[in-house]
Amino acid sequence: MAAYLQVDNLTKSYGDRVLFNKISFHINQGDKVALVASNGSGKTSLLDVLAGKESPEGEGTITFMSGIQVAYLEQDPSYNPDFTVLEQVRSADTKVLQALTAYRKALGTEDRKRLEKALNDMDRLDGWNYDQKIARILNHLQFGAIDRKMGTLSGGEVKKVALAGMLIQEAPFIIMDEPTNHLDIEVIQYLEDYLSATQATLFMVTHDRYFLDRVCNTIYELENGELFTYKGNYSLFLEKREERLANRAAETDKARNLYRRELQWIRSTPCARTGKSRSRLESFGKLKEKIGPAGNTRALEINAGIARLGTKIIHCKNLSFAYGEEPLLSDFTYNFSRNEKIGVVGGNGVGKTTFLKLLAGELEPLSGTLQHGTTVRFGFYRQEGISFNPGDTVFDVVHDIAEVVAMADGSKVTVASFLSRFLFPPSMHQVKVERLSGGEKRRLYLLTILMRNPNFLILDEPTNDLDILTLNVLEEYLENFKGCLLIVSHDRYFMDKLAGHLFVFEGQGVVRDYPGKCSDYYRTRTAAPAPAGRSDAHLGSGDTGDRSAGPVAAGRTAAPASAQTVRKLTYRQRKRLEELEAEIQALEEEKSRLEGLLSDPERALSRITEDSVRMGEILARLELDWEELLGLEDQRES
Repeated sequence: MAAYLQVDNLTKSYGDRVLFNKISFHINQGDKVALVASNGSGKTSLLDVLAGKESPEGEGTITFMSGIQVAYLEQDPSYNPDFTVLEQVRSADTKVLQALTAYRKALGTEDRKRLEKALNDMDRLDGWNYDQKIARILNHLQFGAIDRKMGTLSGGEVKKVALAGMLIQEAPFIIMDEPTNHLDIEVIQYLEDYLSATQATLFMVTHDRYFLDRVCNTIYELENGELFTYKGNYSLFLEKREERLANRAAETDKARNLYRRELQWIRSTPCARTGKSRSRLESFGKLKEKIGPAGNTRALEINAGIARLGTKIIHCKNLSFAYGEEPLLSDFTYNFSRNEKIGVVGGNGVGKTTFLKLLAGELEPLSGTLQHGTTVRFGFYRQEGISFNPGDTVFDVVHDIAEVVAMADGSKVTVASFLSRFLFPPSMHQVKVERLSGGEKRRLYLLTILMRNPNFLILDEPTNDLDILTLNVLEEYLENFKGCLLIVSHDRYFMDKLAGHLFVFEGQGVVRDYPGKCSDYYRTRTAAPAPAGRSDAHLGSGDTGDRSAGPVAAGRTAAPASAQTVRKLTYRQRKRLEELEAEIQALEEEKSRLEGLLSDPERALSRITEDSVRMGEILARLELDWEELLGLEDQRES
């Protein structure tokens, strides 16, 4: 099988910190490879070097198969804020964009050879259907209007545009850095299906373990600058990695026992005078290198204490909240219980983050009552991450919160010791926060939340940028967490492992309580919708509510059939329906005008060609608009 990529003796440093040293590997055609490593180990740096954004050091070489096209999805995609979405995606495939530009310029000249070449290039690259393919991909990614400016988009929307730019290239080699960050679960599932079926070769960094398990057939682990290879998916990786660590531990224990005996011999023997003694001293030096420093086997420790939590947690009764005309929460009633772990799911803009802020007391409800128990101590991990002052060091950030931290066993440790447990050794305490990797910032942020000993944890997208090893330790801590836990996350593995049931935000303020796991919900959501809730179907306390019969409407009374039909569409969907109707009317009018021009026998050839291309664009656009409009109409009438 052909080697698409060959990497030899690759080295990269960040200041005096060596990220990886003389690593070598190859990727064959059809391989789907994931790179796993702890935060700050150099994952993104390695991808940047492979994609040509950074240069390798020393004598390292990177060799792609001659002529192979490489598409790169960055973790934080760059874009032109003045471009429309369509213009941004168009710019991703430079060959097609150049062909389009050349064709448009050729139309304005009488140079028939130039026009013929431009037409041939458009045929060869299928440039005639370029915008139609872009619109179709964006539709699969559940993206709305494509004429919006990039500078107005949210982080999740920017990621979708970048994904569309990657997919439109149809490159045989794809590099991706955290492709699932900020995406809805439905979009992640679409991407998962696409990448599983594609013949393209993949090299990616991802913390999404379901995604990794179902897409990848090879896993590279980068540890202490060394690369380890595992053939198989994530499940097999866990098994083989455990074997490797067990073997290494056995070898290290054997080496340490021998080291102790040799050290005793050296200390009890006068300085070596013979060749044999000198040889033994040299062997002792190599043995010392083999067992390595203790820091090489550091593991994250999350064992922060939890403040005492009384029986009254949060009582919500008929809570309602709205922004403008669009309700985000309507008549929500629920009593939270101790040790309850709830997942929160729903599309973008339906009110999930607003709901979290309401519970935390940061927003006032428009109506209804919200009562906090006197012992509740919130820990709110926000999606936007840690905030810090320019110039703050790692130690500054935590020292401003407390000097000592209470642990789960009742003991107290200094913040310096607590930092070390979170893999921030003394050598990193004076490092400026702005110099940390994205994952290290997230880990530091998590530390600042837990050191306050909260008993009601609110986690809004906590898995973004955290490495898999950190997630495993965090999950173990949260499984044993004796307080309340509320999670918003696109990570199905994380949600399945922790959330006992779900609050499902359906739009227009409707919240349902789903009595199952996240993956179960997304598997069954295509089934017939549950009947509307009765007038007494308020969510009760977590201990007494009967969830066996399926989802329960969150505090909503039954509405007349006609009212419920209209409320099937969200405010944004209704606005989109109006936009589509206006756009279709304008396109139909332009189509009629062009039909008249194309029937004019005296019209110049260049103008007829230009009109024909525009007619093709209009027909493609009308097809997509009608498809979207009929889908919204079906949803409204269902």
